[in-house]
Amino acid sequence: MSDPVGKLPSELDQLPDRDTEETAEWAASLDAVAKAAGTRRAEYLLRRTLQHAEAAGLALPKLLETDYVNTIPTSAEPEFPGDEAMEAKITAWNRWNAAAMVTRGSKYGVGGHIATFASAAWLYETGFQHFFRGKENDGSGDQLYIQGHASPGIYARAFLDGRISEQQLDNFRQESGGNGLPSYPHPRRLPWLWEFPTVSMGLGPLSAIYQARFNRYLQNRNIKDTANSHVWAFLGDGEMDEPESTAALALASREQLDNLTFVINCNLQRLDGPVRANFRVVQELEAQFRGAGWNVIKTLWGSAWDELFQLDTTGALVRRIREVPDAQFQTYATRDVAYIRQHFFGANAELVQLAGVLSDAKIAECFHTSRGGHEPRKVYAAYKAALAHKGAPTVILAQTVKGHTLGAGFESKNANHQMKKLTIDEFKDMRDLLGLPIPDSAFADGVVPYGHPGANSPEVQYLHERRAALGGPAPARKVHHVALPAPAERSFAPLLKGSGKQEMATTMAFVRLVKDLMRDKETGKRWVPIVPDEARTFGMESLFPSAGIYSPLGQTYEPVDRDQLMYYKEAKDGQILNEGITEAGAMADFIAACTSYATHGEPMIPFYIFYSMFGWQRTADQMWQLADQLGKGFIVGATAGRTTLTGEGLQHADGHSHLIASTNPASLNYDPAFAYEIAVIVKDGLRRMYGEQPEDVFYYLTVYNEPKPQPAMPEGVEEGILKGLYRFNTAADLAEAAPAADAAKIQLMASGTAIHWILEAQKLLAADWNVAADVWSATSWGELRRDALECDEALLRGEERTPYVTRVLEGAPGPVLAVSDWMRQVPDQISQWVPQDYTSLGTDGFGLSDTREGARRHFGVDAQSIVVAALAQLARRGEVPASAVKEARERYGL
Repeated sequence: MSDPVGKLPSELDQLPDRDTEETAEWAASLDAVAKAAGTRRAEYLLRRTLQHAEAAGLALPKLLETDYVNTIPTSAEPEFPGDEAMEAKITAWNRWNAAAMVTRGSKYGVGGHIATFASAAWLYETGFQHFFRGKENDGSGDQLYIQGHASPGIYARAFLDGRISEQQLDNFRQESGGNGLPSYPHPRRLPWLWEFPTVSMGLGPLSAIYQARFNRYLQNRNIKDTANSHVWAFLGDGEMDEPESTAALALASREQLDNLTFVINCNLQRLDGPVRANFRVVQELEAQFRGAGWNVIKTLWGSAWDELFQLDTTGALVRRIREVPDAQFQTYATRDVAYIRQHFFGANAELVQLAGVLSDAKIAECFHTSRGGHEPRKVYAAYKAALAHKGAPTVILAQTVKGHTLGAGFESKNANHQMKKLTIDEFKDMRDLLGLPIPDSAFADGVVPYGHPGANSPEVQYLHERRAALGGPAPARKVHHVALPAPAERSFAPLLKGSGKQEMATTMAFVRLVKDLMRDKETGKRWVPIVPDEARTFGMESLFPSAGIYSPLGQTYEPVDRDQLMYYKEAKDGQILNEGITEAGAMADFIAACTSYATHGEPMIPFYIFYSMFGWQRTADQMWQLADQLGKGFIVGATAGRTTLTGEGLQHADGHSHLIASTNPASLNYDPAFAYEIAVIVKDGLRRMYGEQPEDVFYYLTVYNEPKPQPAMPEGVEEGILKGLYRFNTAADLAEAAPAADAAKIQLMASGTAIHWILEAQKLLAADWNVAADVWSATSWGELRRDALECDEALLRGEERTPYVTRVLEGAPGPVLAVSDWMRQVPDQISQWVPQDYTSLGTDGFGLSDTREGARRHFGVDAQSIVVAALAQLARRGEVPASAVKEARERYGL
């Protein structure tokens, strides 16, 4: 066979051919088939040969796409183990109550979604009846990531099994009275039911992958046997457009997470219209997942299509359904048979001939309703195959009709995601279609009734029996609190006593503390260090050989630095999660570790350390997910502040993370200045999150890469460190150049690395201007504000409470000047509760590349700028001459 004209060289041209004659014979055979039977037959043989080679385990590139048909043919479906008629009744009740709940709520204007669950009902119900393991056996069970918009169907099922009352259904999206149901899966709002918040689309699939990975982490570190836990993520085909949805597919296949199954509901519609109007999203997703190394199962067509495929002796039908774009299939689901005969079967003579033997009823059934995702036998076959597959995660692409069983007004309509109610007549039609025993008299008052067959009915008994066999109710969140013992005091002692003359950055102080805590006999193994490929930047390379970097494969190579003390050690039971350059992945890891106390009954102590700029700015949505999931752990923004990271420029200069963090009610935000403050904060954090009375909070600490001598902790400052403010020293404590007794007085307040600027300014004010300045360490502007807000709220209830910041500053002479390496809005959070005149300095604007000194002079926060600002504040009060401000500017070159 001659090469085609213009053929480009390929990798095959670089491989030696040991038998060119045999190769030529294969090529000639293919040419002969194409000539005698046509190119379509040749293509078919090649696909079947490649599929056979893949099944035989030959090392060939996989086909990225297969035909637009079910992966598991009807003839290969396993026997269905359940009572299909009974399960159909249960599903019918759930469909009804989900639609009724949203419709009844629409009169209050609270909204809701009906169409999503209507399309996915059998995807959930088959799992609940036969696959999803509850928590009553090993405490872990399966982890279910429920698609957020399908929540009404999950509530309907919980109503059927007796876990939710009719009153609660009527309070869907009306929670303020205390007996309502949250709109979506929100563990913080309904902590006994929901485990995972998923409606911020894209975060569910990302988190599910890292949850499956963390399950293996616990297993490989011998902390919890999670071998029987399976992660199921229910997703929408439109949701897969979110970058987070597919961000970690390669990780899942690389680590062979066969404890993970994605179920993507391919109803071909997103919120406003078709997912891939001119294309085919199922084929696109198949190629994407296969290319990433996943096992792909397509469950597309219902059993009504079997007859059509059997009549398709030429392959014309298979070719046609593969070429029709999604938007056209959506149209077929809403048009009459004449339209389908003309526009689908009329494409060529072979299809016209096939359609000629089909009844109108058969065509209507196939194109209007018969989808693989609507048939329990086909869904069961897909789920069973997914669990049986080993060595890779599985994705099930299940095709459905959005709004299925809701009637012609809903099914496949572009607007059905925003449609919040059915009419009474539509409900009656739905009742008849589902065969529910609800009489017309139940609609007498114009309100659609809820339906329930009775607590002792065969349906409810069957449901309970199935769940009992699978380990109890699902979804369900159960917390069996296990208090962790406090670490030994010796771990904190080095930071509390200071570093003497040795300089140490607070980043290094934190890493040193955690390294010591990881040696604790009781709790050391529960620490989970997480870092997105910057461990050496933060001085964590010393943990590599001692704790090891987690890898399910261990270390299959000899590291290049094996002869060094701090070599790169990977281990199957490694403790460090070094995620590579993915802050989103590291946060997903962190969330899985933070919630292990509930998911698995095993409290873990994760700390996620990252370049400060790339935390809250990049992954704030996941921080909300963490809060919603009631996670506990330490988030550490290293190299914090806008001026400490020299030379990196505006993209790395973080001056606003504390402002973003202040918006999250579960985040306790600290900006410690000294190593001993870190020790006190971490120690108290362990008590509050893992002690006898745990709180559902997490900690955010910012630390700096600027080496400074670390002082010993003064006496009696612990309360102030934790509450957010304490006096570090007074002007009288200065060893030399103490101001005169009648000197003007001012209070200087700073957080983080800015403490060193105001300490220098304190000396300049005393030596050059006879001004007495006291220095305050503001460890947490956010906690000061939180306390003050709580006091304001108490006042509305008639309780008189004074904010801590007001009490501690009461009587302090002079005005207050607050300084930080953050934008001024961060320290300004407390301004209204400060009894003195108050002003602030900060680093508003973009960052820039320069030395620390140059950047601080640019922003006006260096010691000399602080002195000028302090004199200006005092001059406005008439406590120093106005000329002093001008003189100071000239002296310091401002």
